[in-house]
Amino acid sequence: MRPNARRTTLADIAQVAGVSVATVSKVVNGRGDVAPHTRTRVQELLHQHHYLAPVFRHTEAAEIPTIEVQFKGDLKSYVAETLEGIIDSAAELGASVVISKASRAPHWARDLVSAGRRAVIAVTSVYSTAHLNELARCGLPLVVLDPLHLPDSRVNSVGATNFTGGLTATQHLLSLGHRRVAYLGGPAMAVCNQARAHGYRAAMEAEGVRVPDDYVRCGDFTYETGLLGATALLSLQEAPTAVFAGNDEIAVGVIETARARGLRIPEDLSVVGFDDTSLARMASPPLTTVRQPLREMGGAALRTALRLSNGEKVGSHHIELATELVVRASTAPPGERSSSSR
Repeated sequence: MRPNARRTTLADIAQVAGVSVATVSKVVNGRGDVAPHTRTRVQELLHQHHYLAPVFRHTEAAEIPTIEVQFKGDLKSYVAETLEGIIDSAAELGASVVISKASRAPHWARDLVSAGRRAVIAVTSVYSTAHLNELARCGLPLVVLDPLHLPDSRVNSVGATNFTGGLTATQHLLSLGHRRVAYLGGPAMAVCNQARAHGYRAAMEAEGVRVPDDYVRCGDFTYETGLLGATALLSLQEAPTAVFAGNDEIAVGVIETARARGLRIPEDLSVVGFDDTSLARMASPPLTTVRQPLREMGGAALRTALRLSNGEKVGSHHIELATELVVRASTAPPGERSSSSR
């Protein structure tokens, strides 16, 4: 997703339209002294040739690069912390950041370039081949932060060691003596969810512990998934003594369901989350979780976007930052749970 070497100019449009450069300039700038049929013809050609009006009239040295940051869904703790990392890095590097909800309006990429954007950072957003092609035509580099799906080979991305995080979380529960450990994750097809689930299974298999089919459930990375998933898990004849949740929101939902059923955390049920957002620290009890370096990931995405916008090469299409287990008060060795508490 490198910027194109040459963009369409006013002279190019004028030559094809058979009019003067001055006439094309009037159309671009919304001047009224152009014949209607000529205006229509020029506008059609501007669209067909993906013409992008120059925004900056300064020298390159004086230009402040502006990066568009798009996210999908609600502004939750995960997104907020990654945005903080992007904003902090932009301030350090003298860049500007515009934050928006992901848009798929017609010619959205061309509009971004016309507005002066130099690159796009997408936070857990999904882009189709058509979207990628439009970005490429407009010369807009794209960096996907924590991609939900395997990105196109043209796309640069930043993530974390999700497999290792899942492995470490499950090993922690196994080391405490748990053998009935369930995994409650996000979307089944999300790359990060698959990696965390694979880490969970790898730890269980290495310990020789069987994983019942009912012990692995997927939903969304939401509190509601934690509520509903925990209800199903804790209703099993042989309910788990520990749950590894795919993110902190799911984990908090699990804790609430357990509490509503009269179970104590961690005496009756141990819970591990993923991300280490502010939710993990505010949970009751404070949540054992896998720290995903969200602010650092945001900073890495910002630096990569700036390098690409300058036409520089980057060392790798995908950057992975290390995860780390943070042990708090939501995990303990398994206790004896009475049958009446189920």
